[in-house]
Amino acid sequence: MRHRLFRGGVHPDGGKELTRDKAITPVAPGGIHVFPLGQHIGAPCLPLVEKGQEVLRGQLIASPPEGKLGVSIHSSVSGKVRAIEVRPIVGGRALSIVVESDGQAREVDFDERPRWEELSREEILPIVSGSGIVGLGGACFPTSVKLSPPPDAPIDTVILNGAECEPYLTCDDRVMREHAEDIVNGTKLLRRIFPDARVVVGLEENKPEAMEALRKAYDAASLGEVEVKGLPVMYPQGSEKQLIYAVTGRAVPSGKLPCAVGCLVQNVATVRNMYLAVAKGRPLMDRVVTVTGEAVAQPGNYLVPLGTLVADLLEAIGGFREQPGKVIAGGPMMGFALTRLDVPVVKGTSGLVAQLRSATLVEPEQDCIRCGRCVEVCPMGLEPYRLNRLALLEDYDAFVDEGGMDCIECGSCSYTCPSMRYLVQSLREAKRTAGARRRK
Repeated sequence: MRHRLFRGGVHPDGGKELTRDKAITPVAPGGIHVFPLGQHIGAPCLPLVEKGQEVLRGQLIASPPEGKLGVSIHSSVSGKVRAIEVRPIVGGRALSIVVESDGQAREVDFDERPRWEELSREEILPIVSGSGIVGLGGACFPTSVKLSPPPDAPIDTVILNGAECEPYLTCDDRVMREHAEDIVNGTKLLRRIFPDARVVVGLEENKPEAMEALRKAYDAASLGEVEVKGLPVMYPQGSEKQLIYAVTGRAVPSGKLPCAVGCLVQNVATVRNMYLAVAKGRPLMDRVVTVTGEAVAQPGNYLVPLGTLVADLLEAIGGFREQPGKVIAGGPMMGFALTRLDVPVVKGTSGLVAQLRSATLVEPEQDCIRCGRCVEVCPMGLEPYRLNRLALLEDYDAFVDEGGMDCIECGSCSYTCPSMRYLVQSLREAKRTAGARRRK
């Protein structure tokens, strides 16, 4: 069958061979755990605990303001609240709840639901919301909100996103290979919410083991027709709009959400955690993190309690084999370079990549030569070189008029630029500034 190819895109070095065959390994570093109150798109949560209070693993410690977009936060460890204070996080600082683990992992009594397959849409959505689940592919949009599209936008296609196109990351690959049955059960919940929608799982063809595991699990479940669709290996295949086009041929209009074209996209790990929350009563407390890179002593995929400090996680798995030149939270294309390691693993932390110094040498920016390569690879059909100029001129009105807000910050432009222009960095900052001006 002929594949649909979105426009643009690049083929960065994979790096997935470091961890793709490493099974998920639980780690539980002790010590301090930090829970930022803004781990999602929406209003920061309000703390429900006080300094000195004892908490249990799975206990609700913060919830969003009433009537505001957001999801709750649960402690991933048992121990004592040491502070509620501003702490460093990836990309800045944020008010956080600081819990010192007692190392015992004492848990609350989780409310299992043996008849979970019979629950209605109206029963499922509050459970998902109260369990703190967000999009685990990195966007961190509240899942219960995404599952509640407006009445005038009916969903006819539900897409499970297992593309994982970001180089080096293999956490979703391992979740699909090791927990395919949980993903199938999560699909049953999606079918309860969208009974008339077809379901497609989209993943790149470099994950044949995951494809086989999912097909076997869906066949065994007798769930009805669910297509497990292999897609060409092309970055950013896993971006929502690009994945929708690859699967359905539909183009999401500028400024619109996927529901505008009848689609809903959920990351495979998110779907698995929906099942764990609804059936097992377990809120989002841990996530699988790919810790990798040539500087890491023991690259692998690790099940990490949220709030774990990056420094403690790295120490628990053997640290570095040599001093890295850069440590990136996320993947090398869309991740953020860390300036310090005392920042926490949060709901959106899919990976940590530690690169050797030889791989992180940065050449100075040079003048744009108008070669057009950034235009050729932009999956959104933008002109990054022009948007970069408008961003540097701080002409935010023109930036918006030229489609700058449609940038998905994939980094394809910077990756391919022969002049080493900081294209995606300038566009990201311009988007934030333009967005803030619009809200004001």
